[in-house]
Amino acid sequence: MTDKLPLEGKIALVTGASRGIGRACALALAKAGAHVIATARTQGGLEDLDDEIKAATGKSATLVPLDLANGQGLDQLGFAIHQRHGRLDLLVHAGAILGGLTPVAHIDTGSWDKIVATNLTAVYRLIRSTEPLLKAAPEARAIFLTTGRVARPKAFWGAYGATKAGMEHLVRTWSDEIENTKVRAVLVDPGAMRTKMRAEAMPGEDPETLPDPSEIGPLIVELAQAELAVPAATVLFSAP
Repeated sequence: MTDKLPLEGKIALVTGASRGIGRACALALAKAGAHVIATARTQGGLEDLDDEIKAATGKSATLVPLDLANGQGLDQLGFAIHQRHGRLDLLVHAGAILGGLTPVAHIDTGSWDKIVATNLTAVYRLIRSTEPLLKAAPEARAIFLTTGRVARPKAFWGAYGATKAGMEHLVRTWSDEIENTKVRAVLVDPGAMRTKMRAEAMPGEDPETLPDPSEIGPLIVELAQAELAVPAATVLFSAP
């Protein structure tokens, strides 16, 4: 007899799962026994993730190529999960775009609209689409990745920081609204990690000085099982 995996039988949806922190979260959850529904824009990246999950667990993930800016696609995703599983035990929202670092007055309207659609509007659409599925689970958890730029604004980070601040407000408001259900939400700030987005923002930085995204995996698995309250503070990841 082998010990039961901590998330065995759980259904987990991970956005931004083709690379970086989202990929690390998806792999950690799969290794803990969850069936992962992985979404990202790149089919190839999702297939690479699935190969890694198969090698580690012997099981496949469900792959959903999807741009978060596609609101109708997010609606359809919720319906598809309902048809196949009837519930969602865990949501990990790691998908986001930086959109470049630009003075606020110089952000072009096309870039602004894309960043808002991906980083903010998608959160509203995702919550709306998955809330009934999360409520159908015995004890669901929704984990949203955020950034320290919300509390510490810095020149040129205006669009990214503003949309993440909006995301935090939506999540905290929604969490208060569902306080009397079995669904719990949490905001997690992973800090600086060795990701493509970080390299885009800080091209002169030595990536070897930063934690690998895989190091956040145990925290995500722990939060998936934790007794959580309405989030009064953001959970800060600290590298071991």
